[in-house]
This record gives sequence, structure tokens and C-alpha cells, in this order.
Amino acid sequence: MTDLARQNEISIVVVNWNVARLLEICLRSVQRETASSGLNVEILVVDNASDQRDYVEVVSRFPDVRLLELEVNQGYGAACNAGARQTTGGAIVFLNPDTELLPGSLERLWATLNIAPHIGLVAPILLNPDGSIQSMGYLFPGPMNVVCDLLPVPARIYESRVNGRLPAGNGQLPLAIDYALGAALLVRRGAFEQVGGFDESYFMYSEEVDIQKRLAALNWTRLLAPDASVIHFGGQSTSQHPEAMQIALWESRARYFDRWSDHKERCLISTAVKVGTMVDTIRNPGRKNANQRIRKAFKIGSTSGQ
Repeated sequence: MTDLARQNEISIVVVNWNVARLLEICLRSVQRETASSGLNVEILVVDNASDQRDYVEVVSRFPDVRLLELEVNQGYGAACNAGARQTTGGAIVFLNPDTELLPGSLERLWATLNIAPHIGLVAPILLNPDGSIQSMGYLFPGPMNVVCDLLPVPARIYESRVNGRLPAGNGQLPLAIDYALGAALLVRRGAFEQVGGFDESYFMYSEEVDIQKRLAALNWTRLLAPDASVIHFGGQSTSQHPEAMQIALWESRARYFDRWSDHKERCLISTAVKVGTMVDTIRNPGRKNANQRIRKAFKIGSTSGQ
């Protein structure tokens, strides 16, 4: 008997940090989806040491939602792990608070996960608030992703498999992917526990890529469910400290590439980072210090004059 059959429930873990207004939208959509799906669902909000306590009032409006308040913000992955430890569902939905589940999304994610016991993770399509596609599935990142992020490339290259972008297929059948963005992920608890959860050495960013890389290494299938959609308002927490978050993004990428790339790939990536950040500094002198920090994370040129 699988963990899903034994538990027959989903745990939804929402990690909040200073976005109470959007948290309410998220919880309202979760509550609606829970009621319509008929699934046995528990809901937990993990507050990651927010500066403002308005989230307490928001959570109080949802009697079926529990609250876990962390005293120290140790990062998104650490908060997800804390939430997982406080829940019991056979599968866990990890949600950013700036998401809104669209009708039918929870039930479709659950159905996709139950297609076969080797499926460890299912992700929805992420939509912008205007309904346009924001994110689907990706190939694991490599040197070309760094080039496309830091240097000007044609749009047709940026949105292609060259940059790790995958098509949505026919929009109905599940698609095998390397990884999906972490704004909304349904993970089989057995798979989550086997890989040890999120790596807490990533404070912010790339933690979802890393865990899906480890799932792949243990032959857990990751799927995109293109008939399940979630609106992602995007960057509502991280936009509060844009420069710090930009540095955190690239420091996490450096950690990921150092762990998963071979020597040749790391050399290519380091070169792309060096060139890209120096060009960016020429265009935007105000980002000089941030770009120096980014180069230092990749162990290159941290004392460059650019």
C-alpha cells in the first residue's frame, strides 16, 4: 500500500513572509479547492518571522487553518521543512502566499500524482494575473541558462529548449519535466522524506531545483499537469528587498552549480557570469557592488574594477 493510499489526504503548507493581503487570497482559494475536491486536506501557514503581524488576523478568519510561527527566518526551504514536520498528509502541497489556486487545480494535481507510485512531484502551470503563461516545466539549468539570463539573446532563443524551456504539449496530458518553479508543488511525502526534504543551506532560490535534482537521482518522476493552473502574483515577498534578493538568487545558483556541475561546466558558467555582470555594471553603475558580490559567489573576479 502506498503512502497516498494509507494516508489518503493532502497537507497544504503555505510559507508567509510579510504579504498578509495576498495570503488571504491564497487561503480563500485553498479553502474553495479543498471543499470542491472532496479530499481530506489539512492546511498549515508557516510564518517565516514576518516583521508585521497582520498575518495573524488573516489566519484567524479561516478556522480550519493552523498557524506555525517561526522565531527566526532561516529561509524558504527551512520553513517548508518545518511545515512538513508538523503535518501528516501522504502528499504535501508547498505554496507561496502570492498564489491563487484556480478551480479544479488541487484535484487535478492529486489525480496526476496518483497515476503511478513512481511519480514523486507534480506541478501546475503558473499564470500571470492577466491569464498569460508565466512558467511551466524546465530542463535542469546549465551554462546556457546563465548566458540567457545575463546577456542579450533573441526572444526565440530565450523561450526555447536551448534555455531549458519546455512546451505544454496538448495542454491536457501530463508531461515529464526536469523541474518546476517552487511557487506551487505537490510532492509525495515518501519521496520528500527519502531525499531529506529541502536543503536548508539555500536561504532563498534554487532550493526547489536542488530537491528535484535529488528526486531525479533516486528515479522519482516529476510531472507538469497542464490542466492544473495557479495564478502566481510573483515576487511580492522578495520585491521588498530587490538588491539583496538579486544577490541571494545568484549566490544560490552558485551553490547549485558547484554541487551539480562538472569542472568544464563550472568554468563556462563562471566565464558567463564574469562577462555578464561586468556588462551589466557598465550599463548600470549602481549595481557595481551587487555584481561584485555575484562574481565572488562564483569565485571569480570579486575585486575587479568593474
